[in-house]
Amino acid sequence: MGIFKAYDIRGLYKKELDAELAKKIGNAFARFLKAKRLVVGRDMRTHSPELAAATIEGMRDAGCDVIDIGLASTPMAYFAIGSLDCDGGLNVTASHNPGEYNGFKLCSRGARPISAANGILDVERMTKEPYPAPVAARGKIEKRELLDAYADHVARFAKLSRKVKIAVDVANGMEAYTLPAILKRVPLIEARTLFMELDGTFPNHEANPLKEENLDPVRALVRSSGAELGVGFDGDADRCCFVDETGRTVPADFMTALLAREVLKAKPGAPVVYDLRSSWVVKEEILKAGGKPLRDRVGHSFIKATMRKEGAVFGGELSGHFYFADNYVCDSGVIAMLSALNLVSQSPKKLSQMASELRRYHATGEINFHVEDKNAAIAELKKRYSAGRQDELDGISVEFGELGAGEWWWFNVRASNTEPLLRLNLEASTAKLRDAKRAELVALLGEPES
Repeated sequence: MGIFKAYDIRGLYKKELDAELAKKIGNAFARFLKAKRLVVGRDMRTHSPELAAATIEGMRDAGCDVIDIGLASTPMAYFAIGSLDCDGGLNVTASHNPGEYNGFKLCSRGARPISAANGILDVERMTKEPYPAPVAARGKIEKRELLDAYADHVARFAKLSRKVKIAVDVANGMEAYTLPAILKRVPLIEARTLFMELDGTFPNHEANPLKEENLDPVRALVRSSGAELGVGFDGDADRCCFVDETGRTVPADFMTALLAREVLKAKPGAPVVYDLRSSWVVKEEILKAGGKPLRDRVGHSFIKATMRKEGAVFGGELSGHFYFADNYVCDSGVIAMLSALNLVSQSPKKLSQMASELRRYHATGEINFHVEDKNAAIAELKKRYSAGRQDELDGISVEFGELGAGEWWWFNVRASNTEPLLRLNLEASTAKLRDAKRAELVALLGEPES
């Protein structure tokens, strides 16, 4: 697969993505949207200024005015696109990828995501065509400073009832730029921070908090500082992962369940969206909190579309993306952090206690299998497990039994967008049943990838 991916554009700087191609992408994006005005932000990677400048020139060649917001986390770019009068925009970033990568996250008006399903492949096609002559009246460029307005917007989500000490690892990524302004506005947060220097080479560790080893620094800081929780951000700050006051990871599906309680206090009865890999404890907790659980396929463009369609107030994914209706239906690591602080400040229980109450079922975690013919393997599973409740929302999901029954289990197998891999998630009411069913699926799919 090339640099035009399912949810964004991403590739190796110079080798796959250079200024010339960035200019073509900017031009094609402006023409695809028939845009009169677009927002452009960029992360702290060493080549982001060059790529952003080229992208802007391509947009201007198409007759499109550009609001250049400069340095921006992806949530800050979403805020700009959602709050300003514009036809959409993009952030120059490669998210959690190493420093030699770069790319683009694209949105249309209202910060609605552009994915392969609704535009990225069109932009790819248009960049392969001859570059059109610049229009006679090239677009204008306006530089706009939005950090204070963005920090004001984010700070409104803080509802702490007391002072809370937190440990934060921003991994030299974009939260290092936005967090100080936010903390200034929320004095009840007592933050201990790590790696607050913007550095697109990521000198301390990879900016991917989904990898357990990348949470080790914040675990250590939690323990040494006596913080009540810790959070690790990814490179562009749209994702985060949590650890409790003992340093134990709280999985993102558990955080979805816990944060749903917090959000539903203000909007009882509202829908909450969660991805289909999540533990069944998520839908159980959403129901207990008076919400309406909505299971959805994996991917931010799908979650956001479902939230808009169903009027959902909140959504969460296993990947550490958390979505808020009051944030232009967009994901934000720092708003998720504030919501967690609200929860901890208002609860008599520690985060470890809240999480341990959710550890009542037994999951395998995601297991990858190298499978050349992914479609044939999924067809075989469909046939083999025809006695279960099946759906093909994303790959194949099969359920046996119901929540509350003495015994139940379910699994989902979905294909990777980019590799010859099938990804299995399985959960059961007991550890014994989980292990038995895991062995059964492994026998069918082959030895898991190490």
